[in-house]
Amino acid sequence: MQSQNIYLLTTYYTAVDTSTTYMGLPLRTPIIVGSCGLTNNLEDLLRIERSGAGAVVLKSVFEEEIIFDIKRNTHITAPVENYGESYEYIASHVVIDSMQRHLDLIKNAKRNLSIPVIGSINCFSHDTWINYAKHFEDAGCDALELNMAILPYETTLSADDVERLYNNIVRHVKQSLTIPFSVKIGPYFTDMAKFVSQLSWSGIDGITMFNKSMKIDIDIDEMTMKSASCLSNEDSLYDTLRWVSILAKKLKCQISASGGVHKPEDVIKLLLAGAGSVQVVSCLYKYGVNYIETLNSGLSEWMAKKGYDKIDDFRGKMSIPTSEKASIAMRTQFMRYFAEIK
Repeated sequence: MQSQNIYLLTTYYTAVDTSTTYMGLPLRTPIIVGSCGLTNNLEDLLRIERSGAGAVVLKSVFEEEIIFDIKRNTHITAPVENYGESYEYIASHVVIDSMQRHLDLIKNAKRNLSIPVIGSINCFSHDTWINYAKHFEDAGCDALELNMAILPYETTLSADDVERLYNNIVRHVKQSLTIPFSVKIGPYFTDMAKFVSQLSWSGIDGITMFNKSMKIDIDIDEMTMKSASCLSNEDSLYDTLRWVSILAKKLKCQISASGGVHKPEDVIKLLLAGAGSVQVVSCLYKYGVNYIETLNSGLSEWMAKKGYDKIDDFRGKMSIPTSEKASIAMRTQFMRYFAEIK
């Protein structure tokens, strides 16, 4: 049983309980450190736990990383498809060795941390999602996050095609796992509300909203394409806040809110919108891992000031009720602030 984290605030002469659950896992606080470079080694993971995180999502393992290792270790230089069935035979014998560093991190994290350890995978091949998921479960992680970044970049790929890919992968991973798992999605869906609602009823245990696609930039002197900063800015919060508030009371599973969290107030807003947990990354790169303490203390102080003893006392107070149409609620807000209708 994970230890609960109860903050004693002498200013208000009361104690507040910030413990909660996500995907059935007990968390001492709803603040989770999301998948990033800071969750890729044991030293930083220990610092994250000491700073008060409720859980950690390990850095995503990308299928391309393993394929690169397979090619390097087996001296494959031609395109993979040229090897046909022989490639599958070769790859199956070296894939575990290529993944061993990631699997060892899971095992070491579980031995040394008391908070939940959530694995993360990002694949593009159907069978690989299932294969990697089983390896991560066998290594001992408490839960798994499928970091799914399938985007309709191709002109031949429709919105329906993308949604079928998501549903097909989720269905088969569900059949192969016994640990809870969530799906991390981006904000680029034609019918976001309907798709996420259907996904939540597919047997998954959580949805992380949102992952970030790479920001593209161009060097006009070198004439090369490059990536821009991958860190979120504070304005990123508002898209996450909108969709969490719209969907929180309409889904079968909880939402882990991710994107634009830079202040304790942001954590509070997302919980009020209905998030089950809040993932942070960019603010830790900006202010350091110890900033988790600031986020936790800010949450606790606000709870004490408002008279809330536990998270569930206020979670979802500002989400759109199940009985209310989100389109009407969003249009009302638009008219109030842009047409100055009071």
